[in-house]
Amino acid sequence: MSRAKEDLVHLRLPGLSRAGLEQAARTTLAASGSFAIAKLLALSEPHWAAISTIVVIQSAVGAALTVSRQRFLGTALGAASGAMLAALVRPDWLAFAVGLFALGLLCAAARLDRAAYRFAGITLAIIVLAPLNQQAWLTATQRFIEVSLGIAVGLVITQVWPERGSSG
Repeated sequence: MSRAKEDLVHLRLPGLSRAGLEQAARTTLAASGSFAIAKLLALSEPHWAAISTIVVIQSAVGAALTVSRQRFLGTALGAASGAMLAALVRPDWLAFAVGLFALGLLCAAARLDRAAYRFAGITLAIIVLAPLNQQAWLTATQRFIEVSLGIAVGLVITQVWPERGSSG
């Protein structure tokens, strides 16, 4: 058998390590799993669960559990802020900009870290910048559930299948 065929059969690609293969498998399993769960729950935009899972899985080794609390808080803060903002004013880029700045100040005042602000801002953007086909509170609740599901699945996978070299 030629070297190229042997490499393909044994998934040996130039520069591919076992750790790289495992990382790809963990990420794919976790993101696909959270997407499938969100679909089973009939959530309206299950891709947000998969995206959130990828963010958690791709966190620095050992950081997922520590940072995920901040991500949950930020997601909740962004969802509540987005719902209130969309209910009070016409959602557009200016409302988003004002809301994002206010979220930054609120996160700083509450001593939440950048992960909280990042997820608050992402959630706010999803609610305020995306066209609303329903009431803002319903959209905010659905985004919170989808993103939180993704974070939770990512956390479970990082605990059940830790990266090589991590302590769990």
